[in-house]
Amino acid sequence: MPETADLILTGGDVLTVDAAFSVARAVAVRNGRILAVGDDAEITALAGPGTQVIDLAGRTVLPGINDSHLHAAAWALTRPPFALDLGHPAVESIADIAAAVREAAAGLPEGQWITGLGWDVGYLAECLADQGRRPHRDDLDAAAPDHPVCLTDFSGHMVWVNSRALELAGIAPGTAAPDGGVIETDGAGRPTGILKETAQSLVQALIPPATVAQRKHAIRSAVTALHALGITSYTEPGLGPGGAEILGGGLHTATLDAYVELARAGELGSRVRVLLLPAPMGGSAADVTAGLEGLAVPDDVDARRLAVIGVKMFADGVPPNETAWMHDPYPGGGHGGLCVHGADLRLQQAELTEMIRVAHTAGYQAGVHVTGDRAIDAVVDAFAAVQRAHPRPDARHYVIHGDFASGPSLAKLAAHGYGINMNPAIKWTIADLMDEMVGDERSAYQWPVRSAVEAGIAVCVGSDAPITAPDWRRGVAAMLLRESKATGRVSGPEQRVSLETALRAYTANPARQDFAEDWKGTIEPGKVADLCVLGGDLRATDPHDIPELPVDLTVLDGRIVFARDGGAPSPDGHGTGIADV
Repeated sequence: MPETADLILTGGDVLTVDAAFSVARAVAVRNGRILAVGDDAEITALAGPGTQVIDLAGRTVLPGINDSHLHAAAWALTRPPFALDLGHPAVESIADIAAAVREAAAGLPEGQWITGLGWDVGYLAECLADQGRRPHRDDLDAAAPDHPVCLTDFSGHMVWVNSRALELAGIAPGTAAPDGGVIETDGAGRPTGILKETAQSLVQALIPPATVAQRKHAIRSAVTALHALGITSYTEPGLGPGGAEILGGGLHTATLDAYVELARAGELGSRVRVLLLPAPMGGSAADVTAGLEGLAVPDDVDARRLAVIGVKMFADGVPPNETAWMHDPYPGGGHGGLCVHGADLRLQQAELTEMIRVAHTAGYQAGVHVTGDRAIDAVVDAFAAVQRAHPRPDARHYVIHGDFASGPSLAKLAAHGYGINMNPAIKWTIADLMDEMVGDERSAYQWPVRSAVEAGIAVCVGSDAPITAPDWRRGVAAMLLRESKATGRVSGPEQRVSLETALRAYTANPARQDFAEDWKGTIEPGKVADLCVLGGDLRATDPHDIPELPVDLTVLDGRIVFARDGGAPSPDGHGTGIADV
């Protein structure tokens, strides 16, 4: 006698994202796993007296979305009530930011830090009206003269601070920036309040870190928000001492501790994979070795909810700051460089290879933040060199971002079974800015998803939240359209991909990145019942309208954790059962 289902979804467009990209009409769930997938008649035959049957009325079912690069704790900590939201359209000008800072200062004791995240000169009215206008400490001094202010830009690679913060950090005319960092100055040599890359830490190190309890609260709120987007799995890319001063870091292992406590208590309502960050930007192999000591998830934690699988490290900066290491110079001059310990490029490249070797021989997957084409070539060559010297099957190392990955580097990644993790949603927000920063030709090529797929790479896509919103629908639309948010102009149409390719980048491919493709990432019998139900027919939707297609239902382990029209989940994040939608 066949098993009966706990939950049946019928009458829909079930995109299984299996190897053949099969499409079915219905899916049955039992005991947290996919029981069967097929047509309406064969699946409804599995209903019993206690089965909840939901008529999808043509709506789309996808595997639970897997955001493969998402700083979830930091995303929550850089949003209200923890910090000011300074992203567009929340603010549209420097004046708006100053007003937000002034309002925050009015409600805080003198001397308390004011922080925020998300500002982008490409969307600030004053900068758009005058190309020479940039955020300056004077703007913040007028709003909060008695409070130190530190506002992180949308990329996380630059901060804007006021005079009080500069004073506390000991930054004055003539102060030298740390290796790999920039303290921006005016014509008179006075700091403007803009600190880039490693120079950010001079101020960020002074900001009181969030406690473990605050981080647990932030993770819970992040998971709830992610459920509303259909996200059931994500990678936390950078927990550990190397992240102590960036994007809600601090207390070295506090965020990892918070995750462990939630998982042990059965309160972690998502599947989380962690990349450890043992060394800071500008760090060394010795930092990686020392930083990995004692960083682990206890054996009593469910590995399908929380697991450490890799090590993150930084190779270079980002193109908007002209700190990505490029073969050809930026239009204004300079090539950027590596942000790795070493007195010259030769020593830095050797150090980078050694950092990767340490992670590789320790049995970790290496995920390397790298954006410039020259830096990507160096990282891929380091992957290959380490593999030759220390053969290890199926290491699945990968390039994070890979903005300007060259054809030869993509081919080398594919040949070794290595990956690339991109965020083409950024293209939607900064395509016009990048034309100015790197030139039209390089800007059009940036985030070459199609080239990577055609090279044979299982491309993964993540939001990098809080850098961009963790909304996979925007990422899918960006991959299909390659359009500018500001102007609608197409940038690099030859890198557009199909809907199937885009969906794999958020489901099956991240499962592979997680070493979990045998039990999640597709809708197939025996795999976990993690599902995302959209409020419409995705395949029939104009790509421009995909970001507005609602998420109606999210299922994790066979339990409804989000329902747009009712059936709110229980406080533990696992859901109260089944709801009609």
